[in-house]
Amino acid sequence: GAFSVQDLGAQIAAPLLRVEAGQRVLDACAAPGGKTTHLAELTDSELFALDSDEGRLARIRANLERLRLTDRAVHVVKGDAGVPSAWWDGRAFDRILADVPCTASGVVRRHPDGKWLRRESDVAGFSRQQARILDALWPCLARGGLLLYATCSVFEAENEGQMSAFLARHADALRESLTFPAGA
Repeated sequence: GAFSVQDLGAQIAAPLLRVEAGQRVLDACAAPGGKTTHLAELTDSELFALDSDEGRLARIRANLERLRLTDRAVHVVKGDAGVPSAWWDGRAFDRILADVPCTASGVVRRHPDGKWLRRESDVAGFSRQQARILDALWPCLARGGLLLYATCSVFEAENEGQMSAFLARHADALRESLTFPAGA
């Protein structure tokens, strides 16, 4: 339990959120919990780990226990990020990590079977699901808060295209340029 292995992209998510002590933080689509545990290690905040699959939630709990983080204010919650009315208490989050379901085209080197499991039509399906989740999470974010959108896809429709469409739908959203931590 002393270590947790993560890809660089996963390691950068938590620092990019710039979470401060006392903030309310949502890790949407959180399983298996690598980013959740990293957030819990970085600061003393009220952290919500949300996922729609009970089996995957068990992995989050196991990772919190393995890394000895059960004393932290981490709430593991079952729910669909695209339907906040079923799980959200109405109190805004200061930070939201939306590491949304995607085609996983960017991790095909680690998961070569992915190129055989996906079809071209999957991009459009995932894009619709991502838009649904983003639109649902947006009202959950506190004014002046930060929402970090992440995928492990290389497709434009799941990244730049998704962000452009989101900004067109939400005039009150501001896009922030990423500044990576030193050494990244």
